[in-house]
Amino acid sequence: MFVIQEVGRALLLSFEMLWAVLWPLALGFLLSAVVQTVVSKRAVARTLGRPDLRGIVLACGLGAASSSCSYAAVAVARALFRRGAAFTNAIIFEFASTNLVFELGLVLLVLLGWQFLAAELAGGLLMIAILAVAFKWTLRRRMVERAREQAEKGLRGRMEGHGDMDMSITEGPFLRRLFSGRAFTAVAHSFYMDLASLWQDLLLGFLIAGALAAWVPNAFWQAFFLTSHPSVAMFWGPLIGPVISMLSFVCSVGNVPLAAVLWNGGISFGGVISFIFADLIILPIVNIHRKYYGGRVSLYLLGVSYLAMALAGLLVELAFQALGLVPPHFRVTVFELHPQWDYTTFLNLGFLALMAVLGWRFLTTGGPDMLRMMEAPPAPGHRH
Repeated sequence: MFVIQEVGRALLLSFEMLWAVLWPLALGFLLSAVVQTVVSKRAVARTLGRPDLRGIVLACGLGAASSSCSYAAVAVARALFRRGAAFTNAIIFEFASTNLVFELGLVLLVLLGWQFLAAELAGGLLMIAILAVAFKWTLRRRMVERAREQAEKGLRGRMEGHGDMDMSITEGPFLRRLFSGRAFTAVAHSFYMDLASLWQDLLLGFLIAGALAAWVPNAFWQAFFLTSHPSVAMFWGPLIGPVISMLSFVCSVGNVPLAAVLWNGGISFGGVISFIFADLIILPIVNIHRKYYGGRVSLYLLGVSYLAMALAGLLVELAFQALGLVPPHFRVTVFELHPQWDYTTFLNLGFLALMAVLGWRFLTTGGPDMLRMMEAPPAPGHRH
């Protein structure tokens, strides 16, 4: 009976967290789907051919406007690289598309507050700048050549079909494209493709967060994060945050509930930020990088990425401390809030109704067939 009660308590905490962020998640997926409808991946590849400042800025902006699925982001980055994008720009696109997207920011805002949202945006840009500098000075031409040779082999990762599908509508004036029936169909397809690619990570993230919140005492976290030594903890958090993320196997937006648990446990402000940034160094993605670009390049990306996210987390904490913007440690109350008739419930119901409409469009316009194709690599030259 005790075990059943504890499992039930963990599941209840997971559901309460999901209920608190349901509408921001749906809104983020909707905004991402709209952007994917009017921005062509082929056009993106043409703009990312040179690893100069313009190419890096475009890679960052276009990545931020794309899907937040880490696996799809990795697949898209390789597709861009094979179509002519510079390797540096493709990897920066990959990081921007998982760390600067709408969904992540909205969920951070609801769960942890505006300071974390501001730090995530500032730190994400800083991390990308660090990566760009590191690539410029340490990435050798021979490594890029080896990466391209390996990429051309077309070895499968995950979400290959989703990563390579281009459902954008590029003909005609912008507003006519955006409000056309074809756009409605494309938005519905992109929305449910993103949801299908992320639901496992989201579910795993909420379940792990609920279990940790219910079963791991704060005393353990406080000892592990060295909360009795604030000066040491400020450096320890950004160093250990990415390691925890790497071993959790949870990526993208699913990291945010776990970040809330770690914050409740006493990890530093910078540690939360570096933990969230680390979705692209989880072990399954490291293995996909190995398949895509070769073992040596994948280890290089792992090392450079870890240093960039740890350094970005630390620098953001120092900057926010200097500005007085680091919030005092507070308990994330979403773990204790039960669903009630408030604005969250009304927004959730509204977005659930919108999801039902998009789901109807998805089901009646060939969406299930596309979903079955998503894990399969498209044939050469395929464009949906």
